[in-house]
Amino acid sequence: MTQQRKKILVTGADGFIGSHLTEELVRQGHDVKAFVNYNSFNSWGWLDYSPKKIVDELEVFPGDIRDPHGVKKAMQGCDIVLHLAALIAIPFSYHSPDTYIDTNIKGTLNILQAARELEVEKVVHTSTSEVYGTAKFVPITEEHPLQGQSPYSASKIGADQLALSFYSSFNLPVSIIRPFNTYGPRQSARAVIPTIITQIASGERKIRLGSLHPTRDFNYVKDTVSGFISVAQSDKSVGEVINIGSNYEVSIGQTATLIAELMGQDIEILTDDQRIRPDKSEVERLWADNTKAKKLLGWAPSYSDVDGLKRGLSETIDWFTEPSNLRQYKAGIYNL
Repeated sequence: MTQQRKKILVTGADGFIGSHLTEELVRQGHDVKAFVNYNSFNSWGWLDYSPKKIVDELEVFPGDIRDPHGVKKAMQGCDIVLHLAALIAIPFSYHSPDTYIDTNIKGTLNILQAARELEVEKVVHTSTSEVYGTAKFVPITEEHPLQGQSPYSASKIGADQLALSFYSSFNLPVSIIRPFNTYGPRQSARAVIPTIITQIASGERKIRLGSLHPTRDFNYVKDTVSGFISVAQSDKSVGEVINIGSNYEVSIGQTATLIAELMGQDIEILTDDQRIRPDKSEVERLWADNTKAKKLLGWAPSYSDVDGLKRGLSETIDWFTEPSNLRQYKAGIYNL
């Protein structure tokens, strides 16, 4: 994808990262078709809260990523496909693994088949750092072994390999972006940073969390979005898997303490057993090596190291503590 105007299909456009990505693509002047999950409420997810001038420029396609006919219809006339639609909650994957296979693997197959038949210019498939499992070495490069430690991560490994197989077998121009733990405004409270912020913002001082010792590489959503666009624009990304991460490691416990400090509150952290993953399923350590993204794409995070994390958390806190935004979250219950 060059800087010229392109017709771009974004699947999962109604979600956290997808809505931010969709908005930025419109701002950059692209012709964007937003594939949103069909529902009887006619909700477009987070796009319902986008600025009117953004929404007015969008073509919205309600559908189901599991339906090959709808996927192909949505893709007609598009130059680029940015495929983000997926089930991503790890706890729910323990509960309903079948749905992850149908959505994440079969849904990706539908994208690849349609893209091949319609001869689209490029498909950017979204992976996840969870496919690495607990780090065997750090920082984690793209050559790190893949370990399916949850049904979710196993489904994403399958989808990633399927995408690469279409590149190898059919020369389909596929790139795989592998974001580490993205956070920011609009994120679901099933993720740890919104869980902490919403509990504190709702007046709780005894904060319920799962394991505190695992480490993560938190990537602010603006950096993730710029990573998607960089991958889409670069011809060098075709056939490649590319990490998008901050190259900064921090524990869940340290993150909770930092958030409390930024919010000016003293907290006590309580262990909530239902939030703890099964022992062998917990990913103990994630820390991204983003060298490949820097060399291949010229991409680098703007929110890196502890100062970048503080800036990103401050922006995230500002959004979540806005009363109209906080009201959309059920901070008092565990989000599966």
